Amino acid sequence: MSDLKSPPTRTAKAAGATADYLDQRTGIGGAVKFFARKVFPDHWSFFLGEIALYSFVTLLISGVFLTLFFVPSMGETHYEGPWPSMNGVEMSEAFASTLRLSFEVRGGLLMRQIHHWAALIFMASIVVHMMRVFFTGAFRKPREINWLVGFVLLILGLAAGFSGYSLPDDVLSGNGLRITDGVVKAIPIIGSYMSYFVFGGEFPGHDLIPRLFTVHILLVPGLILALVGLHLFLMVMHKHTQYPGSGRSNTNVVGYPALPAYAGKLLFNLFVVFGVIALMAATMSINPVWNYGPYDPSPVSAGAQPDWYMLFLEGSLRLMPGQTEFMIGPYTLSLNILIPAMIVPGILFTLLGGYPFIEAFATGDKREHHVLDRPRNRPFRTAFGVSLLVAFFILVLAGSNDLIATHFHLSINDITWTFRVLLFVAPWLAFVITKRICLGLQRKDRELVLHGHETGRIVRYASGEYIEVHKPLDAHERWLRVQHEAVRPLEIEPAEDSRGVRRKGYKTDRLRQRISQVFYEDRVEPVTPAELAAAHAAHGGHDDHAIESHGAPVQVGAGVTADPASETTPDGRNR
Repeated sequence: MSDLKSPPTRTAKAAGATADYLDQRTGIGGAVKFFARKVFPDHWSFFLGEIALYSFVTLLISGVFLTLFFVPSMGETHYEGPWPSMNGVEMSEAFASTLRLSFEVRGGLLMRQIHHWAALIFMASIVVHMMRVFFTGAFRKPREINWLVGFVLLILGLAAGFSGYSLPDDVLSGNGLRITDGVVKAIPIIGSYMSYFVFGGEFPGHDLIPRLFTVHILLVPGLILALVGLHLFLMVMHKHTQYPGSGRSNTNVVGYPALPAYAGKLLFNLFVVFGVIALMAATMSINPVWNYGPYDPSPVSAGAQPDWYMLFLEGSLRLMPGQTEFMIGPYTLSLNILIPAMIVPGILFTLLGGYPFIEAFATGDKREHHVLDRPRNRPFRTAFGVSLLVAFFILVLAGSNDLIATHFHLSINDITWTFRVLLFVAPWLAFVITKRICLGLQRKDRELVLHGHETGRIVRYASGEYIEVHKPLDAHERWLRVQHEAVRPLEIEPAEDSRGVRRKGYKTDRLRQRISQVFYEDRVEPVTPAELAAAHAAHGGHDDHAIESHGAPVQVGAGVTADPASETTPDGRNR
C-alpha cells in the first residue's frame, strides 16, 4: 500500500481558497477557532431554551410565507370561494385573505397551523426555560442582565402572540380586541383618547389590522431577534452554567466542545423540533376561523378563549367582582377592570422580573456563580416560584370557568367563587408545603451523608446487638449532597456606635437583614467535614467496610446475617 497522500480535489482547493480569502479580510478564522473550542455542559433541561430558539426560527420561516398572501386591510369585501357557507358574506379583506390562504393556496393551511403551533410552543418553552433558570439560580451574578433580557423576551412573546392572533379579524379574535378596548378605556382620564389612537376611531375602527400587522411582522420580531442575539452573546461571554457535581466549580466547565459534538447535537435538535411542530400542524387542527365567521361587534360567541398564554388575563378579569366601579365627578373609575387587567399582572411580572435583585439584596453576595443550585437547597426561592406558578394556573383555569361549568355540569357562580378563594389561599398553601418538602429533602441528604444508604441487611454480634448495615455514599454522591454553601441571615452592626451616634445606613441594613431572615431563617445546614468524621467514628462498625475488617458475617436468613463468633443462633437459642 502506498503511503503517498492523494492530491486535494478541485472542490477542496476552492473551499480552502474561499476560507483563506475570508480569514484575511474578516479574521473569521479566529472566531471559528474560539467557538470550536468552546465547551458546553450537557443536561436535558438545557434543551428547553433550544426549543424556544428553534420554534422562533420556525415562526420566522412560516411567517414569511404567510406574509406573501395575507392582506392586512379592514376594507369591506364579499367572499367568493371554495368554502360555500361563506359565499356572499360581507367581511374584511383580512378575513377573506385568511380563507383564501386556508383553502386556495397550496400548503397554506399547513403553514398557518405550523405558524400557530410554533407560537404556542415558543411561549411554552420560554416559560419553562425561565422556570428552570429561576429554580436553579442561574440568574445570579453575572447573569442578572441576561435574566432581564429573557424576561423582556417573554413580554415581547405575549405581544407577538396577541398581535398575530388578532390579524385574521374573525369573531374569536375580535372578542379579544373588544376586551382590549375595554381595558384601554378603563385607564383614568386618558383611556378614551388612547382607544381612539389605537383603533383609529371608535371601536373597531378601520386602522387596527394594518397597525397590528406592522407590529407583528416588523417591530416585535425585530426586537426579539435583537434580544435573542444579545441573550446568546451574554451566554457565551459568561460561559454556560452547569449542574453541581464532583469536578465542577465556578472556575471550570465540564462538557463537550462546540465542534463537532455540540454543533451536531444542536442541528439534530433543530430538525426534531421542526418535525414535531410540522407533525402537530398536519394532524391537529387549530384556529379554524371559517367556523367562527368574520368579526361583527354585535355578537359574542360562547366559550370564547384566547391562546393559553393570555388566559391568565382572561381569568383575572372573570374573577374580579363587578361592584368595584365608582364615579369621581364626571369620570368613571373602573377598578373592576384596572385591578385584574393591570395591577394583578403587574404584580406577578414585577415579582418575576425583579426577584434576582431582591435575592442579591437579601444575601449581599457579590461573587460570580456558574454552578447551579439544587432547588431543595434554596427552600424560599423554590417555594416562592411554586406559589407564583400556582397563582398563574388558577388564573388560567378561571379563564375557562364557562367551559368547566358546561363540561362538568356545575354552577359557574360556584366555580368563580371557588377560584376567587383559591387565588388567595392556594399560593400560600403551595408556598408552605413546598418549603417543608425542600427542608425535608435537605434533612434526608444529611442523613444519607452521615449514615449512608439503608441496605436491609441485619447483623448480630456476640454481644447480642442487632444493627442494620448501611452502604456509605461514594465520593461523587457525597459531594453532590454537601457542596452547597449554607446561606444564613445577615448580621449587621448596632444602630449606634460606641459614642452613641446613630450609624448611617442602619435603616437600609435593617431592611436587608429582615429580608434575609425571611429568605434564610428556616434552613438545614449541610454536613461539615467534622460532622462526617464524627459520624464515621460513631458508626464505623455498621457499614460494609467495617464488617469486612472484623470478619464477614454469614447469611442465615432473608436479609439477616450473624457474626460467626456469636454463641447464639439468630432466633436467640444457644448453640
